[in-house]
This record gives sequence, structure tokens and C-alpha cells, in this order.
Amino acid sequence: MNTLGTLYRLTSFGESHGVSVGGVIDGFPANVAIDLEAVQDALNRRKPGQSELTTDREEPDSLHIVSGMEGEMTLGTPIAFFVQNKNTNPKDYKTVQKAFRPGHADFTYEQKYGIQASSGGGRASARETIARVVSGAFAAQVLRKWYGIEITAHMQEVAGKTAPEAQTEAILSAKAGGDSVGGIITCTVKNMPVGLGVPVFDRLEADLAKGMLSIPATKGFEIGSGFAGTHLRGSQHNDQMQIKNGTVSFETNNAGGVLGGISNGADLFFRVAFKPVSTIQTAQKTISKKGENVMLQPIGGRHDPCVLPRALPIVEGMTAHILLDHALRQKASENNWNS
Repeated sequence: MNTLGTLYRLTSFGESHGVSVGGVIDGFPANVAIDLEAVQDALNRRKPGQSELTTDREEPDSLHIVSGMEGEMTLGTPIAFFVQNKNTNPKDYKTVQKAFRPGHADFTYEQKYGIQASSGGGRASARETIARVVSGAFAAQVLRKWYGIEITAHMQEVAGKTAPEAQTEAILSAKAGGDSVGGIITCTVKNMPVGLGVPVFDRLEADLAKGMLSIPATKGFEIGSGFAGTHLRGSQHNDQMQIKNGTVSFETNNAGGVLGGISNGADLFFRVAFKPVSTIQTAQKTISKKGENVMLQPIGGRHDPCVLPRALPIVEGMTAHILLDHALRQKASENNWNS
């Protein structure tokens, strides 16, 4: 439950206000030069305290590689890494040690395990996604070298607003009012090869959906035309094909770059819906751990009014991780075992 991938695997560890968070990458190709500054740049895009749109918690999120590399070169052995938690503040969470936050995983973790981290969100916190960003940043460099793949995520909507200025205003307004907002991130992958993905249970879009919906605060995933495609007829939705300059070309891309669970060479694109952040500075009805009806007062602390600005590198990282996993599986399947 803490490991993702078949041939390219990430196991993550750590809690939000513990000593550190990190992970172990297994299955990464050997003898690959990695730009660690680019990996750190991805972490910097995810880290808290970087602008007025994010939580006030400030963390350097400096990457420490423990094993699996000789200088900039990968060894083919497990790549272990961690990021220290420098700016922890457990006292902010004394209130939630007695009562459950509405919309948060406090309740379900307590019911399932009978215990939970007493400070912060523990494993349910978005701080766990540091490991995903690192794994994805490693994977993105290989995908770029092998295929020229480029992965870009952007905020399509925030609180129903599409213009960047309006999105910023919505986030700042929520923050000023002690509330939160959600939105939609669109991710596009260019220079996709044909053939990534496996039929039936490991379809490419199914693995992408699992990866995206495992990110904290996600509530929806759709690829290509998504739910809007249900309003079209087959004659409108089918992506008609032709040969242009000796290569296959699609007139449209309602499929989102995937047919039968396998990439078709067109741009891969999908959307991920994020709910408003659960921890807000507003009194709410809830229950205590003793089973009493209580009012949860604002708990203070430092929380994002909207996850989308910091979720962009997470979505990109998860996409890269899943694509590299399928790329390695495809390369394995291309070996001629009869030779």
C-alpha cells in the first residue's frame, strides 16, 4: 500500500511532522546521468511557503541521496533518499487530538488502525508527495532521453475560474476568510510513443487514474473527452485517421492519446479534480474521539487555502513515474526470448 509500480517502483515513508519523509526507488536503469539540480527544482515547485497562495509553513525541502548513485550516475541499485522536516509544529494539532476534522482522514485512520499520528495529517498529509515528486523527476529525465517526452500540468480551473488573475483572487479570498477552494489540473504529455500500456487490467489510463487518485485531495479523473464525450455520437467522437508525411495522424484527439489502454502516439492529456482543503479556519460540527457531538474550533496552524499551485509538480511526477514503468515493461516485452 506504500509501493507504486511494476518494474519501476517507489516505496515512500514518513509523516507530515515526523523527522523526515522520503522513499526508495527500485528498478531505475543503471548508468544514467541524472541532473540532481532539476530534481531539486521540482521539489522547490512543490515546497510550502513559496508564495502568498500557499501555506505559511517554510521548509527548504533539500534532497539527500543515500544510495544508488555514484556522483551523477545511477548504479542500477535501489536509490534511497530523504528530505528532513525542519519546520514542524505539533502543538498546532492539539485540538484534533480530541476531535475529528470534517472532510479529513482523521476519522477513517482512527477507525481503521485504532491509532494515528498525533501531529498533522501523518501519512494522509500531502507532505508524503515529496517522494512522488523525486521519483517522477528521475523518471522524466529518462523519458526525455528515450522518447523526447515532455510533461506539463497547468491549473485549468480554480473555484470555477479559468483566468489566472481570477484564480489568484479566488485563492487569496479563501485564505483571507479562513476557508479553502478546489479546482482542476490538466496534464498534457507530448511526443508520446505508440505502445505504452497493457490491455485489460493494466491499461495506461487505468494506471494513470490510480496514480492521480492516490494524490491527497483528489476527487475525479477523466482522460480525453471524459464525461463530455457522453454527449457526442460515435461519428463525432471517433478520432479519424490518415497518413501524413509517412506517419499516422489523428484529425481529433477525443481519446486523449490512448486506445484500448495503449498509447496511440497522439498527445496524452487528462484532467484531475482536487477538492477544497479540509483544514480550514472556521468552526464546524464534528464528533470527538469519545463519541460526543462537538464544535471543532479553528485550529490555527499553517495550511494551504488551495492545493493546486503545489500539486502541479506532483501530477507531473506521478505521470512520469507511471509512463516510465510502462516504458520499461514495453522494452522488456520487445526482447526476443527465442533468439
